Amino acid sequence: MKATNLEILAYEDSPLGPLCLRRRELLSSPGTVVTEVTLNHEFLMSSYYTVSERALSRLALDLHAGAALRVLVGGLGLGYTVSAALESSRVAEVVVIELLPEVVDWLERGLLPLSTELLADDRVHTDVGDFFERMGGPVGVPFDLILVDIDHAPDHHLNRASAPFYTVEGLESARSHLSPNGVLAVWSSADSPEFRRALEAVFDEVRAEPLRFYNQLVDGDTTDWIFLAR
Repeated sequence: MKATNLEILAYEDSPLGPLCLRRRELLSSPGTVVTEVTLNHEFLMSSYYTVSERALSRLALDLHAGAALRVLVGGLGLGYTVSAALESSRVAEVVVIELLPEVVDWLERGLLPLSTELLADDRVHTDVGDFFERMGGPVGVPFDLILVDIDHAPDHHLNRASAPFYTVEGLESARSHLSPNGVLAVWSSADSPEFRRALEAVFDEVRAEPLRFYNQLVDGDTTDWIFLAR
């Protein structure tokens, strides 16, 4: 379905509400085409600004000096966090857990901007499932990095069932899935002193990195946050 500057690539129901993948040309920047996701008719993510999604991987990698790293990514999104992890030759495997099978289907059908790149890299393994349930479940082979980009913020959830993850108890469970010197990194659209305190109660080293940039889509500055714990 096409409009003057809008193409609906996929529109379908999901357990979290109507899910839409769309491609459009920016009216403010003719010739610039972006891919976007909306959930429940609310904007969720865009391919136009991916600095903080990529920084989620890069900042976590900077904190880990090891090689042959196993990386777990909670939430596929448009794939930019996974792509940034794959840029490192120190990464041996990236396991992606995505709740919505529709999003994995977009990847496999070539609808995402990075579909070709991600599908061609045999280090990537994508599973449909609940990341937060995985973190609260039995510990298998540990991961060196756990990267989370699912909720808007630790206190602004897409699904209330994820709330326990951001508590001391939830973070202790997450830590059990990390190898020694492993790193947990969480993307957020806002700072959260309460979440920072919970991280500090569980991990030895905690940082919160603000990433500020001018956002043409809202005609103003935007600040995203990356919480890092080791």
